[in-house]
Amino acid sequence: MIETDELTKHFKSKKGMVKAVDGIALTVAPGELVALLGPNGAGKSTTLRMLTTLIPPTSGTARVAGFDVVRHQREVRQRIGYIGQGNGAGHSQRGRDELISQGRSYGMRVAQARQRAGELIDSLGLAEVADRTVSTLSGGQRRRLDIAMGLIHTPELLFLDEPSTGLDPQNRANLQEHILDLRKQRDTTIVLTTHYLDEADSMAERVIVIDHGRIIADDTPERLKAIHVGDQIILGFDDEPTAARAASLLPHHPSRHGAQLRLAVTGAARMAPGLLDDLRAHDIPVASIEVTRPTLDDVFLKLTGRSLRDGVTAELSPAENGDERELVEV
Repeated sequence: MIETDELTKHFKSKKGMVKAVDGIALTVAPGELVALLGPNGAGKSTTLRMLTTLIPPTSGTARVAGFDVVRHQREVRQRIGYIGQGNGAGHSQRGRDELISQGRSYGMRVAQARQRAGELIDSLGLAEVADRTVSTLSGGQRRRLDIAMGLIHTPELLFLDEPSTGLDPQNRANLQEHILDLRKQRDTTIVLTTHYLDEADSMAERVIVIDHGRIIADDTPERLKAIHVGDQIILGFDDEPTAARAASLLPHHPSRHGAQLRLAVTGAARMAPGLLDDLRAHDIPVASIEVTRPTLDDVFLKLTGRSLRDGVTAELSPAENGDERELVEV
């Protein structure tokens, strides 16, 4: 569904050349749900803008739904849905009318657009508010309307750029459920960017991490956590000498912090009982034990050295900072 080769996007700024995207090569198979993660300015939104034909690449190639994003823009746009970070519907228009107009812009007949709008209104829980003006809708309702506008023409591929930003936890959960239901019903390929790592962990079957315009990790959430961080077993003892004795006996080179030992392992829940048995066999009592699983936050910190929300202002593209005055496309 998506195939890129050495895809780049450079901009000129007062400080010199900015490599917003620096040689990305990726493939996305039909039906996949892929999360694209990276710090602010890493190149996520710029990559999405190229894949959706909104800006041309500086070099490299990209094919979306079988068509080149430069030479066949019309064909690409006919086959994708794109929900950006802002609201797409006119504030003074009624939601249902906006959906019908969107369908008409894709060449659908009026009756067909009305029917499709009704289907989406029902499936996205908008029936009670669809005939109100957009300005009267809540943030969650507007976001679901944006999703409906992106799906009106039944695209093969849906791009979601931070779909949950600004929503409260309940609306976030509802929106995630709707996205997963739509994918299950229509086998739509979905690529999303998000600053909520729990969202990527629970929804995506594959996570791609971008930093400084390049892909630095690409795998399932579980494998990323296992490879880059691993589980942790935390053992507590009554005093430091006892902890030191236990450390000399245990495998996996535990780190000692006072009367506490920390072991980074794979399959901590299965391993913990055996460790306790070994320590008891050597008459070493354990005062407490805690087993923790890594999160994508841990993976992201390990890979990039910073949290996902840390800003990187030096390398922002227009897609990342919303200001095109300072940068010129190359």
